[in-house]
Amino acid sequence: MGPPPRHLVPFAGTPARRAASPADLAVVSDLVCVCVVDDADVEEVVTGERGVLAGLRKGGVIAVHSTVHPDTCRGLAGPRPHPGVSLIDAPVSGGGPAAAEGRLVVMAGGEPGTVAYCRPVFATYGDPVVHMGPLGTGQLAKLLNNVLFTALLATAADTLALGRDLAIAPAALAQLLAHGSAGSFALNRVAAAGGTLDRLAAHAGPLLRKDVRLVTDVAEAAGAEPDVVTSAATAALALMNRHQPTPG
Repeated sequence: MGPPPRHLVPFAGTPARRAASPADLAVVSDLVCVCVVDDADVEEVVTGERGVLAGLRKGGVIAVHSTVHPDTCRGLAGPRPHPGVSLIDAPVSGGGPAAAEGRLVVMAGGEPGTVAYCRPVFATYGDPVVHMGPLGTGQLAKLLNNVLFTALLATAADTLALGRDLAIAPAALAQLLAHGSAGSFALNRVAAAGGTLDRLAAHAGPLLRKDVRLVTDVAEAAGAEPDVVTSAATAALALMNRHQPTPG
Protein backbone atom coordinates (compact mmCIF):
# COMPACT_ATOMS: atom_id res chain seq x y z
CA MET A 1 0.00 0.00 0.00
CA GLY A 2 3.10 2.21 0.18
CA PRO A 3 4.11 4.69 2.86
CA PRO A 4 1.21 6.34 4.70
CA PRO A 5 0.25 9.95 3.95
CA ARG A 6 1.81 12.50 6.27
CA HIS A 7 -1.37 12.94 8.34
CA LEU A 8 -1.36 9.21 9.16
CA VAL A 9 2.26 9.09 10.33
CA PRO A 10 1.31 9.68 14.03
CA PHE A 11 -0.66 6.41 13.90
CA ALA A 12 2.34 4.32 12.81
CA GLY A 13 3.14 1.62 15.35
CA THR A 14 -0.35 1.73 16.86
CA PRO A 15 -3.20 -0.80 16.49
CA ALA A 16 -4.84 1.54 13.93
CA ARG A 17 -5.09 0.09 10.45
CA ARG A 18 -5.19 2.05 7.20
CA ALA A 19 -8.10 1.56 4.78
CA ALA A 20 -7.78 2.30 1.08
CA SER A 21 -11.30 3.75 0.85
CA PRO A 22 -14.36 4.48 2.99
CA ALA A 23 -15.93 1.30 1.61
CA ASP A 24 -12.97 -0.80 2.74
CA LEU A 25 -13.20 0.78 6.18
CA ALA A 26 -16.93 0.10 6.36
CA VAL A 27 -16.50 -3.60 5.49
CA VAL A 28 -14.71 -4.21 8.81
CA SER A 29 -16.76 -1.74 10.89
CA ASP A 30 -20.00 -1.80 12.85
CA LEU A 31 -19.96 1.99 13.30
CA VAL A 32 -18.39 4.52 10.91
CA CYS A 33 -17.94 8.07 12.19
CA VAL A 34 -17.68 10.74 9.48
CA CYS A 35 -15.98 14.06 10.27
CA VAL A 36 -15.28 16.06 7.11
CA VAL A 37 -15.80 19.73 6.23
CA ASP A 38 -19.11 20.26 4.45
CA ASP A 39 -22.28 18.72 3.00
CA ALA A 40 -20.74 17.71 -0.31
CA ASP A 41 -17.87 15.99 1.49
CA VAL A 42 -20.27 14.05 3.72
CA GLU A 43 -22.33 12.91 0.74
CA GLU A 44 -19.20 11.84 -1.17
CA VAL A 45 -17.78 9.85 1.76
CA VAL A 46 -21.12 8.15 2.45
CA THR A 47 -22.66 7.65 -1.00
CA GLY A 48 -19.68 7.79 -3.39
CA GLU A 49 -18.66 4.87 -5.60
CA ARG A 50 -16.29 3.62 -2.85
CA GLY A 51 -18.21 5.29 -0.05
CA VAL A 52 -19.29 3.94 3.29
CA LEU A 53 -22.61 2.59 2.01
CA ALA A 54 -20.77 0.48 -0.54
CA GLY A 55 -19.18 -1.56 2.24
CA LEU A 56 -21.30 -1.28 5.38
CA ARG A 57 -23.22 -4.45 6.15
CA LYS A 58 -26.76 -4.76 7.45
CA GLY A 59 -26.98 -3.51 11.02
CA GLY A 60 -24.16 -1.01 10.54
CA VAL A 61 -24.41 2.58 11.74
CA ILE A 62 -23.10 5.84 10.30
CA ALA A 63 -22.57 8.81 12.64
CA VAL A 64 -22.10 12.20 10.98
CA HIS A 65 -19.85 14.33 13.20
CA SER A 66 -19.56 17.07 10.57
CA THR A 67 -21.55 20.29 10.90
CA VAL A 68 -23.94 20.28 7.94
CA HIS A 69 -27.52 21.12 7.04
CA PRO A 70 -30.01 18.91 8.94
CA ASP A 71 -31.65 18.00 5.63
CA THR A 72 -28.38 16.48 4.43
CA CYS A 73 -28.50 13.92 7.24
CA ARG A 74 -32.21 13.31 6.76
CA GLY A 75 -31.65 12.73 3.06
CA LEU A 76 -28.82 10.28 3.67
CA ALA A 77 -31.04 8.35 6.09
CA GLY A 78 -33.84 8.04 3.53
CA PRO A 79 -34.60 4.98 1.37
CA ARG A 80 -31.36 3.40 0.16
CA PRO A 81 -30.14 0.14 -1.36
CA HIS A 82 -29.05 -0.83 2.19
CA PRO A 83 -32.21 -0.64 4.31
CA GLY A 84 -30.50 -2.26 7.31
CA VAL A 85 -28.06 0.65 7.75
CA SER A 86 -28.85 3.35 10.33
CA LEU A 87 -27.61 6.94 10.40
CA ILE A 88 -27.49 9.53 13.16
CA ASP A 89 -26.14 13.06 13.25
CA ALA A 90 -23.66 13.74 16.04
CA PRO A 91 -21.77 17.02 15.52
CA VAL A 92 -19.12 17.91 18.08
CA SER A 93 -17.83 21.08 19.72
CA GLY A 94 -14.74 21.97 21.69
CA GLY A 95 -11.86 21.95 19.22
CA GLY A 96 -8.54 20.10 19.23
CA PRO A 97 -7.69 20.49 22.93
CA ALA A 98 -11.07 19.09 24.00
CA ALA A 99 -10.70 16.18 21.57
CA ALA A 100 -7.27 15.32 22.96
CA GLU A 101 -8.66 15.36 26.50
CA GLY A 102 -11.77 13.32 25.63
CA ARG A 103 -14.18 16.12 26.52
CA LEU A 104 -15.75 17.11 23.23
CA VAL A 105 -19.42 17.97 23.49
CA VAL A 106 -21.32 15.49 21.30
CA MET A 107 -24.88 16.46 20.36
CA ALA A 108 -26.70 13.53 18.81
CA GLY A 109 -29.90 13.36 16.80
CA GLY A 110 -31.57 10.12 15.85
CA GLU A 111 -33.42 7.05 17.03
CA PRO A 112 -32.78 6.60 20.79
CA GLY A 113 -31.65 2.98 20.52
CA THR A 114 -29.13 3.84 17.80
CA VAL A 115 -27.76 6.75 19.82
CA ALA A 116 -27.43 4.45 22.86
CA TYR A 117 -25.57 1.92 20.69
CA CYS A 118 -23.05 4.61 19.67
CA ARG A 119 -22.69 6.18 23.11
CA PRO A 120 -19.80 3.95 24.37
CA VAL A 121 -17.74 4.93 21.32
CA PHE A 122 -18.61 8.61 21.62
CA ALA A 123 -17.71 8.50 25.32
CA THR A 124 -14.07 7.74 24.41
CA TYR A 125 -13.70 11.29 23.07
CA GLY A 126 -16.85 13.12 24.23
CA ASP A 127 -18.19 14.32 27.55
CA PRO A 128 -21.02 15.11 27.70
CA VAL A 129 -22.81 13.12 25.01
CA VAL A 130 -26.31 14.61 24.77
CA HIS A 131 -29.23 13.14 22.82
CA MET A 132 -31.02 16.19 21.41
CA GLY A 133 -33.99 14.44 19.75
CA PRO A 134 -34.88 13.11 16.28
CA LEU A 135 -32.47 12.96 13.35
CA GLY A 136 -31.29 16.46 12.46
CA THR A 137 -31.63 17.98 15.92
CA GLY A 138 -27.95 17.40 16.64
CA GLN A 139 -27.12 19.56 13.63
CA LEU A 140 -29.62 22.20 14.70
CA ALA A 141 -28.05 22.35 18.17
CA LYS A 142 -24.54 22.66 16.71
CA LEU A 143 -25.63 25.43 14.34
CA LEU A 144 -27.20 27.34 17.22
CA ASN A 145 -23.98 26.85 19.20
CA ASN A 146 -21.92 28.21 16.32
CA VAL A 147 -24.13 31.21 15.59
CA LEU A 148 -24.01 32.19 19.28
CA PHE A 149 -20.23 31.72 19.31
CA THR A 150 -19.94 33.95 16.23
CA ALA A 151 -22.14 36.58 17.85
CA LEU A 152 -20.01 36.50 21.01
CA LEU A 153 -16.88 37.02 18.92
CA ALA A 154 -18.36 40.29 17.67
CA THR A 155 -19.33 41.57 21.11
CA ALA A 156 -15.98 40.54 22.62
CA ALA A 157 -13.93 42.20 19.87
CA ASP A 158 -16.07 45.33 20.01
CA THR A 159 -15.77 45.54 23.80
CA LEU A 160 -11.97 45.29 23.64
CA ALA A 161 -11.91 47.94 20.91
CA LEU A 162 -14.09 50.23 23.03
CA GLY A 163 -11.73 49.72 25.96
CA ARG A 164 -8.78 50.66 23.77
CA ASP A 165 -10.56 53.88 22.75
CA LEU A 166 -11.01 54.60 26.46
CA ALA A 167 -7.29 54.10 27.14
CA ILE A 168 -7.52 50.53 28.54
CA ALA A 169 -5.08 48.06 27.01
CA PRO A 170 -6.96 45.16 25.35
CA ALA A 171 -4.75 42.53 27.01
CA ALA A 172 -5.41 43.93 30.48
CA LEU A 173 -9.14 44.27 29.85
CA ALA A 174 -9.36 40.74 28.44
CA GLN A 175 -7.59 39.35 31.50
CA LEU A 176 -10.06 41.12 33.77
CA LEU A 177 -13.16 40.11 31.79
CA ALA A 178 -12.05 36.47 31.62
CA HIS A 179 -12.25 36.29 35.41
CA GLY A 180 -15.54 38.16 35.71
CA SER A 181 -19.17 37.55 34.85
CA ALA A 182 -18.50 38.51 31.19
CA GLY A 183 -15.94 35.75 30.63
CA SER A 184 -16.51 33.35 27.72
CA PHE A 185 -14.72 30.96 25.39
CA ALA A 186 -15.23 33.49 22.58
CA LEU A 187 -13.58 36.26 24.61
CA ASN A 188 -10.60 34.01 25.29
CA ARG A 189 -10.25 33.24 21.58
CA VAL A 190 -10.34 36.94 20.67
CA ALA A 191 -7.83 37.79 23.41
CA ALA A 192 -5.48 35.00 22.30
CA ALA A 193 -5.68 36.38 18.74
CA GLY A 194 -4.45 39.79 19.85
CA GLY A 195 -7.75 41.41 20.77
CA THR A 196 -9.26 41.58 17.27
CA LEU A 197 -10.84 39.21 14.75
CA ASP A 198 -8.02 39.67 12.23
CA ARG A 199 -6.29 36.33 12.84
CA LEU A 200 -9.54 34.42 13.29
CA ALA A 201 -10.80 35.66 9.93
CA ALA A 202 -8.39 33.53 7.92
CA HIS A 203 -9.03 30.08 9.36
CA ALA A 204 -12.37 30.34 11.20
CA GLY A 205 -14.13 32.91 9.03
CA PRO A 206 -15.18 30.63 6.14
CA LEU A 207 -16.54 27.91 8.45
CA LEU A 208 -18.45 30.36 10.64
CA ARG A 209 -19.84 32.08 7.55
CA LYS A 210 -21.10 28.70 6.33
CA ASP A 211 -22.77 27.94 9.66
CA VAL A 212 -24.44 31.36 9.99
CA ARG A 213 -25.81 30.92 6.48
CA LEU A 214 -27.15 27.47 7.39
CA VAL A 215 -28.84 28.85 10.52
CA THR A 216 -30.43 31.62 8.47
CA ASP A 217 -31.69 29.12 5.88
CA VAL A 218 -33.11 26.76 8.51
CA ALA A 219 -34.77 29.59 10.44
CA GLU A 220 -36.37 31.02 7.31
CA ALA A 221 -37.69 27.59 6.29
CA ALA A 222 -39.20 27.13 9.77
CA GLY A 223 -40.70 30.61 9.86
CA ALA A 224 -38.56 31.52 12.88
CA GLU A 225 -37.33 35.09 13.29
CA PRO A 226 -34.06 35.30 15.25
CA ASP A 227 -33.11 38.87 15.96
CA VAL A 228 -30.20 39.74 18.22
CA VAL A 229 -28.04 36.65 17.79
CA THR A 230 -28.03 36.60 13.98
CA SER A 231 -27.48 40.36 13.83
CA ALA A 232 -24.44 40.08 16.11
CA ALA A 233 -23.15 37.06 14.18
CA THR A 234 -23.48 38.98 10.92
CA ALA A 235 -21.57 41.85 12.51
CA ALA A 236 -18.74 39.45 13.40
CA LEU A 237 -18.58 38.21 9.82
CA ALA A 238 -18.50 41.80 8.57
CA LEU A 239 -15.56 42.56 10.88
CA MET A 240 -13.76 39.50 9.55
CA ASN A 241 -14.44 40.49 5.95
CA ARG A 242 -12.60 43.79 6.47
CA HIS A 243 -9.38 41.92 7.07
CA GLN A 244 -9.58 39.32 4.31
CA PRO A 245 -6.94 39.77 1.57
CA THR A 246 -8.36 41.14 -1.66
CA PRO A 247 -8.02 38.95 -4.79
CA GLY A 248 -5.27 39.76 -7.24
